[in-house]
Amino acid sequence: MTSSANEKSQPQPTLGLREAVAIIVGIVIGAGIFKAPSLVAQFTGSPGWMLAAWVAGGLISFIGALCYAELAAAWPHAGGDYHFLHRAYGRRVSFLFAWARFSVITTGSIALLAFVFGDYMTALLSLGSYSSAIWGALAVLALTWINARGIHASASTQSWLTLAEVLGLVLIVVAGLWLWLGAGASPPPAPVVAEAAASGTPMSMLGLAMVFVLLTYGGWNEAAYLSAELRGSRRSMLHALGISLALITVLYLAVNLAYLYGLGIQGMAKSEAVAADLLRVAFGRTGETMISIAVAVAALTSINATMIVGSRTNFAVGRDWPALHALGRWHPERGVPAAALYAQSAFALVLVVFGGSLRGGFQVMVDYTAPVFWTFFFLSSIALIVLRVREPQTPRPFKVPLYPVLPLFFASVCLYMLWSSLAYVKAGALAGVGVLVVGGVLLWILERRPARDAVTSP
Repeated sequence: MTSSANEKSQPQPTLGLREAVAIIVGIVIGAGIFKAPSLVAQFTGSPGWMLAAWVAGGLISFIGALCYAELAAAWPHAGGDYHFLHRAYGRRVSFLFAWARFSVITTGSIALLAFVFGDYMTALLSLGSYSSAIWGALAVLALTWINARGIHASASTQSWLTLAEVLGLVLIVVAGLWLWLGAGASPPPAPVVAEAAASGTPMSMLGLAMVFVLLTYGGWNEAAYLSAELRGSRRSMLHALGISLALITVLYLAVNLAYLYGLGIQGMAKSEAVAADLLRVAFGRTGETMISIAVAVAALTSINATMIVGSRTNFAVGRDWPALHALGRWHPERGVPAAALYAQSAFALVLVVFGGSLRGGFQVMVDYTAPVFWTFFFLSSIALIVLRVREPQTPRPFKVPLYPVLPLFFASVCLYMLWSSLAYVKAGALAGVGVLVVGGVLLWILERRPARDAVTSP
């Protein structure tokens, strides 16, 4: 095989800054911003503390982004976290991470978002008893087809979906301004705040509120999987992350101010669907239909972005483990890891079918994702310190300021989130441990297979 052919069989720098920002924003802004604000309002109990929590979420996410920007600038790789964990801790830890992403984190997120899409599409057009699962499966199949066509097709789709998603949030802001200026119907009487929020001080409840705030901000770290495909200097990832998080933080604050003006802090705290309640107050039943479409688009946006970055981890595993070499094939013309993408979508469809067959399947998948996610997020943040010590001579186009204070601070946040996940999601924690045990068994089997020629990572 020629050198040119070898280069085409691995990721190439084809993504611009605008496309990278669209993918990051699309991953982060999902269904969370349409649900979490009511819980944050309940746990904080006051407008000031509520808004402070959302600002803190943006700052914490930016500190984490600084850590990832250093790692991605020093070691740009389609494997993202997988590659960083591999360099810092070895192939066993990185394999367990890849297994966790494939079986829980990425495919679970795709399935969850597919159900969100299905729920809101069912409100517009029901397809029968299993309408939500059917709509969700159709979304997974359609977006898999788009991603399989090539990185330009998926990135272009992401740009348009992200634009539509942001316009949906702008609609919420407009509704809040509409009510604030005295137009529209009068807001309903504000109900009494939940007892937990009323009896607790803001500081005592702020930690629990941050669980939901950071969940809503989650996903920006997925940008690391695009580091090998981003054009420009190695500092481009820092620019993409910085612009994305600044935009997301401003949007989140504007949306929460709209909720606050339209419903009040107590109305937010008691709302089951805060966005739908706001638009119903502002625009009636038409508003509810509009927000249903907006949430469905938000879910599609996050599914597409998650597919783009998730398949890169499976590709990296296939390059490192000969027994899984089929996953490590890069389609040179389309610029996608086709086999890794198909495997990911197939497993996500299995989860959609499984979740559709059980009551509460959506909640179960939400539960067991969190502990696994924060465990490896913590290990990735510590990997920056490990690699600073182990590979001091590696060129670092960008270095985290105030090292090691900021990396240690972010690692402590990850530990707190892990503890919160284990404390409040006990059933999910057991399921997460079970998944990692299965991954350990698979690792044991792979390590005992007859040695073959290894495929070198790009």
